[in-house]
Amino acid sequence: MKPVCLVMGAGAGIGGTVGKRFAAEGYHAVLCRRSDEKGLNKLVSEIKAVGGDATGFLLNAVKENTIEEYVAQVEKEIGPIEVVIFNLGAQVGNRSLEETSYKVFELGWRMATFALFRIASAACPLMESRGKGTILVTSSTAAVRGNAGQHSHAAAMGGRRLLCQSLNAQYAPKGIHIAHIIIDGAVDAPDTLGKMLGKEEFQKLRETKGMEHDGLMLPEKIAETYYHIHQQHRSVWTHETDLRAFSDLAWWNH
Repeated sequence: MKPVCLVMGAGAGIGGTVGKRFAAEGYHAVLCRRSDEKGLNKLVSEIKAVGGDATGFLLNAVKENTIEEYVAQVEKEIGPIEVVIFNLGAQVGNRSLEETSYKVFELGWRMATFALFRIASAACPLMESRGKGTILVTSSTAAVRGNAGQHSHAAAMGGRRLLCQSLNAQYAPKGIHIAHIIIDGAVDAPDTLGKMLGKEEFQKLRETKGMEHDGLMLPEKIAETYYHIHQQHRSVWTHETDLRAFSDLAWWNH
């Protein structure tokens, strides 16, 4: 029975690519995403085509009990969850305070913070019983800097960051590695940045800033960092890091 890498938010960008990277190292990649069954099946097929093992689930992480039920199902039917990649986004769009309803504000928190709390509540006791485990949490610039129009997103991602710190304080001494990874820049991903910009604008951005210019963050290179952090010896664990393209200003400089 192979160890499992459970990916929450397995799109065609960071999540799916990290899942592929772990599958290439012998993990069974369990890929979960909210929608696009066709895209999910494509990711699973791509992993299996090169000899890896993968399973896909459509999962609404906001819905009550779904995360907890899937963790139990994976542990029972597929294998022990050794790695969790928590890659759920929480972007609800730029909205002024007046345009941010209570429901929208709460939705950001439910996706970014409460869903992480729930999967940690389900997975950490299992990891603790085995004396090992890794939880790698994708985050964003909003976790460390609030901008206008980002009331829900910044509050939710800031909460995600501090939750990672609290989880680390409790579980690192028990052998569970929890890392908060800030993606401080634009990722060359068709189903995130591509959807936000539209096909034509996304391609224009790729041609002017990405591709051979290396100004967009490449999911394959991000995945290498995720796997490296998982492989770290416990005497030198990374608990927080940030990634950006060489040509971008860091979040604290603008």
